[in-house]
Amino acid sequence: MKTSNTQKFNLGLFIVISTLILVIALYFIGNRQNLFGKTFRISAVFNNINGLQLGNNVRYSGINVGTVKSIVMLNDSTICVDMIIEEKILQHIRKNAIAAIGSDGLVGSMVINIAPGKDISTGLAPGDTLKTYSKISTTDMLETLNTTNDNAAKLTSGLLKITTAINDGKGTLGMLIKDPELASNLKETINNLKNASSDASKTIIEIKKIVSSINYDESVAYTLLSDSISANKTKSIIANLDKSSNEINTVINNLNDYILNIKNGDGTINYMVNDTILVKNIDETMKNIKEGSVRLNENLEALKHNFLFRGYFRKLEKEKLKEEKKKAKN
Repeated sequence: MKTSNTQKFNLGLFIVISTLILVIALYFIGNRQNLFGKTFRISAVFNNINGLQLGNNVRYSGINVGTVKSIVMLNDSTICVDMIIEEKILQHIRKNAIAAIGSDGLVGSMVINIAPGKDISTGLAPGDTLKTYSKISTTDMLETLNTTNDNAAKLTSGLLKITTAINDGKGTLGMLIKDPELASNLKETINNLKNASSDASKTIIEIKKIVSSINYDESVAYTLLSDSISANKTKSIIANLDKSSNEINTVINNLNDYILNIKNGDGTINYMVNDTILVKNIDETMKNIKEGSVRLNENLEALKHNFLFRGYFRKLEKEKLKEEKKKAKN
């Protein structure tokens, strides 16, 4: 009888403890699922929920504030997710908050992350629908990584071919690496370019010194650039020179035409220039005139010594002497 009572006591104690454990577990589960606290419902519409399930956590700024209550597919590209949120957090969420689906760690379950908006907005009310942001899914990331891997493989293959060609001495780069003579010539060319650049720098410095030594304030350039009157005079001189040049060209053209007409015409000048017989006759005439002038001088000398005309010539000489004396006195 004693043994039976002990067994009953143990059984009763086990049942009580089990019940307490069950109640505590139900309390924590209910508290986690917001079954006992005051809550409100909000919604968010996504194009892809990426494996989100009922009961997954809802976080606001990294804090668990609710759970996913229901998932309803509105059409082929729109899914409405209802969330149960603790009422005490209602005052902190604004209408411009943004909801996005993410994962809890690398391989954890999916969660809804609510981020506050940047602009100032009114408070959120029960039943409101949040704006959503769709992140890149793991499948898309894997596809992108796969494409990147293929491209990297092709790039590695191409680089391997280029490296092999360079090692074999093919192409310009291969020749530069494998041919020491070509490398030496290239080095010499670079040294020559360096020396030429140095000489050019020295020349520029010398030119700069020469330019700086010029007294700009007293130069013609200063007058032309700063004195508007001199600049206008210079413009006028250049314009007159241009006009004179045109007039000289016109005169030269007229002279050319005149000379051509003389050369090809029938006038006296053309006859005198082109007729050699006339030139000879004129030459003989000039000789005859010269000889006649000499003979005339001889005849005048003879007349001076003739007693009939000697008095006349003496009278002329006296008058000439008087005029010279008057001029000397004056």
